[in-house]
Amino acid sequence: MNAKEILSTASKALLLNKVRSFLTMLGVIIGVFAVISLVSLVGGVQEYVVSSFEDLGSNLIFVVNGKIEMGQRQTAGSALVSTNLKEKHVDMIKSTAEDYVDYITPQSQTYQTIKYKTEEYFLLLLGVNYEANDIFNSNIERGRYFNRVEQENSSRVVVLGNNLGKKFFGEENPIGKKFKISGKSYEVVGLLAKKSPNYDESVILPYTTVMDEFSATGITSIVVKVKDNVDLEQAQQQIKLALLKDLKEDKFTVMTQEDILESIQNILNMLTIALASISGISLLVGGIGIMNIMLVSVAERTKEIGLRKALGATSSDIKNQFMAEAILISSLGGVLGLLLGWVTTIAIRPLIKAVIPVWAIPLALGFSLAVGIIFGTYPAVNASKKDPIEALWYE
Repeated sequence: MNAKEILSTASKALLLNKVRSFLTMLGVIIGVFAVISLVSLVGGVQEYVVSSFEDLGSNLIFVVNGKIEMGQRQTAGSALVSTNLKEKHVDMIKSTAEDYVDYITPQSQTYQTIKYKTEEYFLLLLGVNYEANDIFNSNIERGRYFNRVEQENSSRVVVLGNNLGKKFFGEENPIGKKFKISGKSYEVVGLLAKKSPNYDESVILPYTTVMDEFSATGITSIVVKVKDNVDLEQAQQQIKLALLKDLKEDKFTVMTQEDILESIQNILNMLTIALASISGISLLVGGIGIMNIMLVSVAERTKEIGLRKALGATSSDIKNQFMAEAILISSLGGVLGLLLGWVTTIAIRPLIKAVIPVWAIPLALGFSLAVGIIFGTYPAVNASKKDPIEALWYE
């Protein structure tokens, strides 16, 4: 039998049991779908993180709570829970690293309920100082940034990200309008121009207001914009020396944008490997399902095998047909899983710029094909070894 005849015979055999054939390939569909969807999602997250950091501006150094080893998980002094950094550390960096620092801001964050008219939102409030506008290269579309006096007085004023401002007030001018945060009234003094998804959803107010109004116990982080004519590594070292005057080395970490991106990339790589492993298990289960059903099919079609051998079919013909059936099931499952993953990627694109990497397509299809070959071999060989006389008398 030539290849065309083998594929034709295999297709007809699969179509005789459409439901069973589909259920058999379901494991492969789920496995390939999971691989494609997760890889595109992680890629989208990576692109989002990179673009968000690029939008912040250049020459930035971040000081966070706790000790972070690049590419490793944080120690017990996690930046998420510890409050080692205080307002005085901002002044210490200014005085010690004066020749390196252009602008500096502490950051204090908290989630609070925001209410405007009948709508309520649970959003992150970002507390910074009046210099943050110069650090993050923010453009003001309407109004202004809060000033030093408002910061010193812990005034209840906010600057809204573009999307959030439009969500609250539509096309109306938001300047001077008020809404409530945890039951207290705040006035909008500025609306940021569109920048990035993360920035466009921000609620920015003086860090002093965040600390006084919402009982924040410390500074989440400190962001430093260094001067254009200085070396980042030298600036990083000077900032570290300034903080070591008051803090132990394991109580803080000084990182550049590149350090943070490297750490995030390492986390995403580990996440990708873990998710790919889980997806691989799904494909493995799908392969076992193919082998199981093919063995059942061989048993059910024993008389057919015997009759075909009696009519002149060789063991190689029988083996090739059952191999073709297994490969068709896994390959079709791979194609359907790929299409489902592609549709899912398009569906989530409005939320995150998920893109299927070019390398993922041949990898997923190649893996599904390999599953068919590996798990279809034993049933096919088993079928080819059937004795025609015994097969004809099989009940």
